[in-house]
Amino acid sequence: MRMYDLIYRKKLGGALSAEEIAFWVQGAADGSLPDEQSAALLMAICWRGMTTEETLALTLAMRDSGKRLDLSAVPGLKVDKHSTGGVGDKTTLILGPIVAACGVPCPMFSGRGLGHTGGTVDKFAAIPGLKVELSEAEFLRSLAETGFANSAQTADIAPADKKLYALRDVTATVESIPLITASIMSKKLAGGANALVLDVKCGPTAFMKTLEDATALAQSMVAVGKAHGMQMRALITRMDAPLGWAIGNALEVMECVEILRGEHGHSELAQMSFRLAAEMLVMGGAASTLEAAQVLVQASITNGTALEILRRFVALNGGDAQALDDFSRLPQAGQVVPVCADRAGYVAAIDGRALGILAMDLGAGRRDRNDVLDLGVGIRVLAQVGQRLAPGDRLFEVYAKTGATVAPEAFRATLEWSGEPVEPQPWLLAALT
Repeated sequence: MRMYDLIYRKKLGGALSAEEIAFWVQGAADGSLPDEQSAALLMAICWRGMTTEETLALTLAMRDSGKRLDLSAVPGLKVDKHSTGGVGDKTTLILGPIVAACGVPCPMFSGRGLGHTGGTVDKFAAIPGLKVELSEAEFLRSLAETGFANSAQTADIAPADKKLYALRDVTATVESIPLITASIMSKKLAGGANALVLDVKCGPTAFMKTLEDATALAQSMVAVGKAHGMQMRALITRMDAPLGWAIGNALEVMECVEILRGEHGHSELAQMSFRLAAEMLVMGGAASTLEAAQVLVQASITNGTALEILRRFVALNGGDAQALDDFSRLPQAGQVVPVCADRAGYVAAIDGRALGILAMDLGAGRRDRNDVLDLGVGIRVLAQVGQRLAPGDRLFEVYAKTGATVAPEAFRATLEWSGEPVEPQPWLLAALT
């Protein structure tokens, strides 16, 4: 078998067999194939695409390049969630404890942030002492004892994905739907869950800009998961303005805890988290309908069991659980600078990507994978789309390092104004099974 033949056939639009794909993935992972040949095949796939069968074969080959987690020792159907990410997306910290509190085991591997989007691992790292990279034994213990486990992806989970993603990143082939599908689903299948709910973001600050592209990605991931025997559900959700009031790691922990306390229940972040949790409860067998599941979700908030699960998860894994009740124990910014409106009008749009970059400049995000975060800095977003504001009303509170210069005009520039009332758009765009 020669890589030249695989590259040539895919260049002409032909299909590759599962054996050929496995040969390529193994060679890419162990270094026996040169990077330039893998890069050439990635570009051919980006241009010519893959069939569902090819995408499944690529997913399974990438999954089988490393360790597969066995969660069978934990009773019940295990349900995972994956989001394609966005500024302020912190739903995992809310829905994971809710789902566990309602009796469905929730195992989740998460990533670190890079660029203008944050990572779940970084948010958890803002809780003092919390171990965010769990061994297999620690992960299973957390899942068994609290019903919830979250860890950074370990190096032995789908290592071929790490190698191929690095090549995609430098060869402008990241946006291929089959390659995105295989990257995400290989890690999810290796993680051992029985069911998966997808939150595919769509909009100007998301990776998928149009509903058509977001739907195509969701359908591709659902098809691959189902072909492997996994229960699948996908929601396509709007991503333009930041999700929630907090951007920045410690601030986002605070917002999530407040929602688990029963605050901000009508916010878009809360409603999205509750709906995703309800979908997971139906798939896990805790409820037969979404309506019944939503009752369970609300009960876990009202009776405090969801927040208690988060406390137990944090304490079990070395974290300061008291920080969830006393926010002064979380990392703090050196100064808080208000940014106020300089005009009257209605907020027509908020540029979430621009705010994410401003937060990154403060130290809340990474420009490079090796950057060290300042977990206390960030932005409190006070303005909301559709809100009518007057000069002097607060738009943002900027949490910055001591002595850092904050340019209010840069934050004001993230808002689009209207002289007429503006109706906010719905957050849920579509649901697929």
